[in-house]
Amino acid sequence: MTPPTVTPPRVSDETRLASTKNDLPAATRAEVVTLLNQRLADCVDLQTMCKQAHWNVKGPQFIALHKLFDEVNEAVEDYVDLIAERIVQLGGVAEGTARVVAQRSQLLDYPLTLTTGDEHIAALSDVLAQFGRSARIGVAEMDELEDAVSTDLLTEVSRGVDKWLWFVEAHQQGAPSEVVSDDGASRRAPRNGVRRDERTKPRRRANRKTKP
Repeated sequence: MTPPTVTPPRVSDETRLASTKNDLPAATRAEVVTLLNQRLADCVDLQTMCKQAHWNVKGPQFIALHKLFDEVNEAVEDYVDLIAERIVQLGGVAEGTARVVAQRSQLLDYPLTLTTGDEHIAALSDVLAQFGRSARIGVAEMDELEDAVSTDLLTEVSRGVDKWLWFVEAHQQGAPSEVVSDDGASRRAPRNGVRRDERTKPRRRANRKTKP
């Protein structure tokens, strides 16, 4: 029996808008919808990665990370809704099916072989940071298009993603690994907070004279 042919999702170059009394110009709304659909694909992809980490993490930190990754997932799911609903408010179609997301997402691939807490922390923090950056790029794009509402929405998303990145990264952070001076120069942080040239030099033992 011949297996059914799977047709890849058709992504149109044109943006069709529903009629709305929203006073943003149609050309602006079309451009915003296109840009937000890209953020939507990334955000849906990010949510699946949060669940991947939540389901598969193992090790001594299991309970803490299992709960944390689920909390991140719930927050990202809210961001998905915010972005998708904004698209529809502007007369667009929120394109968030799995096949469209797989075709469009610009996030790094999430390895399926990860098991330990450290591995999942490293992988999830990578994509959280990447999505946070793309959200900030989106803020600038919306600001340029003079869509204040979408600017505010992506600012909220960016703020939230930065918070969750902090929560995830905190599980691997210890002492500062680098120091940035006032002139912007960066150098490796000294061990124990003391520069090598400031450490106390070992004292030489005084030669004790033997009594006759």
